[in-house]
Amino acid sequence: MADKGNDPAAIWQAMIGEMEKGFNSFGNQLMSSPEFSKVMNQAGGAAAGAQKQLGEMMEKYLLAMNLPSRAQLVGMAERLQSMENQLNEIKTLLQQVHHNSLAPDDGHGATPRPPRTRRPPSEGDSK
Repeated sequence: MADKGNDPAAIWQAMIGEMEKGFNSFGNQLMSSPEFSKVMNQAGGAAAGAQKQLGEMMEKYLLAMNLPSRAQLVGMAERLQSMENQLNEIKTLLQQVHHNSLAPDDGHGATPRPPRTRRPPSEGDSK
């Protein structure tokens, strides 16, 4: 077997490990400085400002193109969901009413019949 000191893979692994330790140490020192925190805070603020500005520009563009904005689409979706919920409630109530109308109340047929007012002709009656 080859000696570990002469093994190229072991040498490479040791070199990479030392480089990783150096980068970690450098990164930790950099991130602990107040200047780094200040720069990262400014970068985050700039990114948030740019995102807000892009959103406003898109809103104006969509308005100019006579297209709905995201907020308008969300509003329409909420209204549609509300209408669907109301329709489902109405459907449920109609099904209950229909089911109750088919159920016999006193054992007779499902639909009420009009009162019988005509009498059959008697044997003596002629036309």
